[in-house]
Amino acid sequence: MTISIIGAGPGGLTCARILQKHGIPVTVYDRDPHPQARNQGGTLDLHADDGQLALREAGLLAEFFALARPEGQEMRKLDPLGRLLEHHVPAEGEMFKPEIDRGQLRGLLLDSLEPDTVHWGRTLDRVEAPGRLRFIDGTTVETDLVIGADGAWSRVRPAVSAAVPEYAGITFLEAWFDDVENAHPELAELVGQGSAMAADGDRCLFAQRNSGDHIRVYIIQRLPADWIGSNSEVRGRLLDAFSGWSPSMLRMITDNDGPYVDRPLYVLPVPHTWEHMPWVTLLGDAAHLMPPLGVGVNLAMLDACDLALALAGSASIGEAVRAYEATMLPRSAEIARQLENGAAGLLDLD
Repeated sequence: MTISIIGAGPGGLTCARILQKHGIPVTVYDRDPHPQARNQGGTLDLHADDGQLALREAGLLAEFFALARPEGQEMRKLDPLGRLLEHHVPAEGEMFKPEIDRGQLRGLLLDSLEPDTVHWGRTLDRVEAPGRLRFIDGTTVETDLVIGADGAWSRVRPAVSAAVPEYAGITFLEAWFDDVENAHPELAELVGQGSAMAADGDRCLFAQRNSGDHIRVYIIQRLPADWIGSNSEVRGRLLDAFSGWSPSMLRMITDNDGPYVDRPLYVLPVPHTWEHMPWVTLLGDAAHLMPPLGVGVNLAMLDACDLALALAGSASIGEAVRAYEATMLPRSAEIARQLENGAAGLLDLD
């Protein structure tokens, strides 16, 4: 069989790795021109009951633990004045959901694949017909199975579903802080080794340690999708919105290194399902777009594991896809229902 995965994120690469472990050839296509083309984003917590299960099946769990940060499981809840309300410190040896930078996880998975598995600089235009991929450069590829692992704005999804992401009314504005122990010692002390958050019912600041002495802060608000202007306008509007918060908390807004990055939150209908087609399927955000609450990458990797094992153990591609979707679709629908409007819950005082 010929299998084509669209998207070289954690889900697509996990699927490719497990397929290759079972001797099944696979090609991954990604629009990035090369692996270092862009920043891969912040830190991820991989759970023992999904993301780590997939890495164990991929034979990469020991390598993951060597890179992971168990101290990143520390969690502080603060009030808008910076006073500590709750504090979770991970126990000695606690490894239920250690943190790892997204770029480190991607590098671990890429290094595990056979040479030339990933074809870089290949942007999919559309799935043109059963088993045919058309790329924006006009080239086509014939394949027995198309796996859409290409995220929220998937180019594969229209082959099975008319659903499109809708704005959820919540925006995550990202601010980066570098060399925090030297350049931002007050913020480093406030956040600790893991995450710290505070909310007042309408706004939230959520800060996370990354490796390499970095911190990312997410400024969470209910705003129109097109609210953002220039950086100077943004900072002034943020200070107005967070007036009354303490100077120590406002450092998360004013002292960042470099520009803000706007990340409006989009969601798919709940539940998102489709009619089975034996030649195409979806995994991760392409299939179920979860709010950023520590679930998305774990589900994507579990999807990838389930699909790869189904392909390794079934008599035909169609049978494997049907078995995978029979597990994945109900699971993702149930989790999506549990997390519906969950990002808005980050703004709540409780």
